[in-house]
Amino acid sequence: MTPWVRALLTANVIMFLLTASMPGAFGALALVPALILVRPWTLVTYMFLHAGIGHILFNMLSLFFFGPRLEARLGGRTFIALYLVSGLTGAVASAVLSPAAAVVGASGAIYGVMLGYARYWPKDTILIWGVLPVPARGLVIGMTVLNLWQGMGGPMLGGGGIANFAHLGGFLGAWAYLVWWERRSPAARFKARANPVARAGSVSDIIRWASIKPDGLHPINREELERLQGKIAAGGATQLTPDEVAYLNRLSERT
Repeated sequence: MTPWVRALLTANVIMFLLTASMPGAFGALALVPALILVRPWTLVTYMFLHAGIGHILFNMLSLFFFGPRLEARLGGRTFIALYLVSGLTGAVASAVLSPAAAVVGASGAIYGVMLGYARYWPKDTILIWGVLPVPARGLVIGMTVLNLWQGMGGPMLGGGGIANFAHLGGFLGAWAYLVWWERRSPAARFKARANPVARAGSVSDIIRWASIKPDGLHPINREELERLQGKIAAGGATQLTPDEVAYLNRLSERT
């Protein structure tokens, strides 16, 4: 088991045992939308509270199954950031879209972990109730549809008291965070250095490409040159793809 998954499992179980015997502490740490401004800590502490054995069991089993592989893939710091961001966006979504309902549970954060898993291993088979096989991506899509349906007033499956908008907020927060992280990750920076994208648009680029002489070019190259020059004339150099820019640059160097 990976370090942050172990720490989160331990923290949730300890908090469950403590608050089970301290109802006052449970109430002070739960997220109540109307009291967020006077109890801002509840945006975080609500993630470590659970309403019963079934509630914590589902969340911790999900963290146990999906979390370790995702933490190994992202690294510990990125994983815990994803977890917390998902929990926070789940809290905000629930407070905004369902302001009358108090919220407890790690579900928003756990749903973020599920989305991260499905993003990197979309075709992995997940057995629902240990019987029904679905791909990880299909599980996330199905849970999104179900939570939207229930959140908009559809019949509740599995009883009431489900924080549907917290779940959806967890999905949204995880998606946004992973998109942001992937664009700034060391792998993305290395790829950008190894394969710099050719950019076009300057006047000097257009003049240089216009000076390419079609004489002596292979007919296929001549036809492609004429097509690209027409594309520039119609919409400007910004309409070119990186591959088209690289092609014109190669031609201008040879002529």
